[in-house]
Amino acid sequence: MGRPRNLSFSIIAAIVGLMIAIQFQTVREPEVRDTRDTWQLREDLMKEKEIQSRLLLEIRSNEEKIAKYETERQQSKEEVLKETLSELKAEAGLTDIMGPGITLSIAPAFNLISDGTQVPSVSPELLRRLLNELNMYGAEHVSIDGERVINTTVIRDINGETKINGHTLNRFPIDVNVIAEDANSAEKLYNRMKVSAVAEDFFIDNLEVKVNKPEQKVLVPAYQDSIRIKDMESAKKDKGGGNG
Repeated sequence: MGRPRNLSFSIIAAIVGLMIAIQFQTVREPEVRDTRDTWQLREDLMKEKEIQSRLLLEIRSNEEKIAKYETERQQSKEEVLKETLSELKAEAGLTDIMGPGITLSIAPAFNLISDGTQVPSVSPELLRRLLNELNMYGAEHVSIDGERVINTTVIRDINGETKINGHTLNRFPIDVNVIAEDANSAEKLYNRMKVSAVAEDFFIDNLEVKVNKPEQKVLVPAYQDSIRIKDMESAKKDKGGGNG
């Protein structure tokens, strides 16, 4: 019976000794703490705030740049659309055009008209022939008696009167304004029209065509009526939503 008691006592003693050793070690090794003083902590905090402030400023600056870029991109799109629209209007004849060109004047050749003879009129055929000559020699924009000539312009005889865009040509002189690509083209146009055979065609109908010298500023007014477009439909998107 003596041995078990001694064994138990030894175990208890060992446990107690281990606990004392652990407690002693805990006392010897205190918890590590931040040894920096208050001023140093404040300086570190201020540095962190400065870094945070710089980051916020950079973020704000980048956001402003992105917003500015988006605005400029939208404005750029609008400007492109406006420019394209202006170009399309000019090509369609919906705007006044001024540039280098020539003017022609059509009037009765009174020296060929005897007393009692009816004053001649300009036939649609003669005007179409004149326009063909002008276009062949480099005309860019043309107006006849203030009426702009465009792709859909119709020149025809209605009840014995020649009309262009519905406008009746019943007064002389009839002025034809022509704009060329540039001053050099206007000079070439003038020289060619001076020797054109179309003047002889008018002369046969007792009409005289006077070709005036080139000018730097010739005005061709805009087409005044509405342009009617036939056989066109709005574009429809593909069922799949793609552009291909």
